[in-house]
Amino acid sequence: MITFDGVRKVFPDGTVAVDNLDLELPTGKITVFVGPSGCGKTTSLRMINRMIEPTSGRILIDGDDVTSQDDALLRRRIGYVIQHAGLFPHRTIAENIATVPHLNGVNKKKARAVALELMDRVGLDESMADRYPVQLSGGQQQRVGVARALAADPPVMLMDEPFSAVDPIVREVLQAEFLRIQGELGKTIALVTHDIDEAIKIGDMVAVFRQGGHLAQFATPQELLERPANDFVADFVGRDRGFRSLSFDTAAALEVDDLFSVATGGEVLVLDGAGHPHGWTGPGLGSTSNPTPLGGTFVTGDSLRLVTDLAISSPVGIAVRVDETGRADGVLRHDSLVRQLNARRRRRAEAESTS
Repeated sequence: MITFDGVRKVFPDGTVAVDNLDLELPTGKITVFVGPSGCGKTTSLRMINRMIEPTSGRILIDGDDVTSQDDALLRRRIGYVIQHAGLFPHRTIAENIATVPHLNGVNKKKARAVALELMDRVGLDESMADRYPVQLSGGQQQRVGVARALAADPPVMLMDEPFSAVDPIVREVLQAEFLRIQGELGKTIALVTHDIDEAIKIGDMVAVFRQGGHLAQFATPQELLERPANDFVADFVGRDRGFRSLSFDTAAALEVDDLFSVATGGEVLVLDGAGHPHGWTGPGLGSTSNPTPLGGTFVTGDSLRLVTDLAISSPVGIAVRVDETGRADGVLRHDSLVRQLNARRRRRAEAESTS
């Protein structure tokens, strides 16, 4: 657990970057610091490994005050990933990853073995081990940065906008890879981002900072979307927070109609011989041989957000559910989905009012 106990940071020019921060980051979870520029989120992160020293207050890792420890040794026990990876350009990929093991006295052969193992873990081919950073793409360099941070098997990792320097497609892949690795390793992670969507996607807990280094709210992503603490958080999270909160519930409880019900509206769902859906025919739609595309299907484990998006984007306002074999087993009209979502909202409101 990482604990901020009344932490304050005032820079020499009098700027208050962090003001009386009290916060506990749970062990084995991802806590995301998010907020507008200049709100103190990066300063708070960098005080954990003493890249910045607090003006007052205490920061503890599992009960030990970080200021009571040698700063160099402290940093070797904390993984650190920054924007643009921050790799040593004159060292190979394997050498970059092995940096901390070398500093900790691990011999070259074992350190290289560790580096190769970590390359595999983050999705990098072993053939890249002897390349230099300049020979890798931005996304590959970020993977190396994550591998280097993991090299000493640190219990704590700090990540400062680690995915912001890559394009949106690569960013999504890296986020998914990061969540997969965290699922296996269970590190205590503090991650800074300016992107609320990224915070909601990857955080177990989210700390929203506002100007002046004040903590505006500390909550789970779902709680943040459904119950923002104040107008600042509500505005920062965004006006579409109700739609995004649908990401946290699955489609398992949705009631769907049978496949033949769609014919009543003139639409016909085109299936192949195995029952897999291929598209729509009907008035203003494609033919049986060239149907209008579905736009996607869903399974019971998918999120309500995905189902809602499918119903909205469908050319006929109908989302199609499939089973684990890909066979269509039900359809959900837009108006039925709206009724069920409204009923869900009422049930949640009633449960909260009685709790």
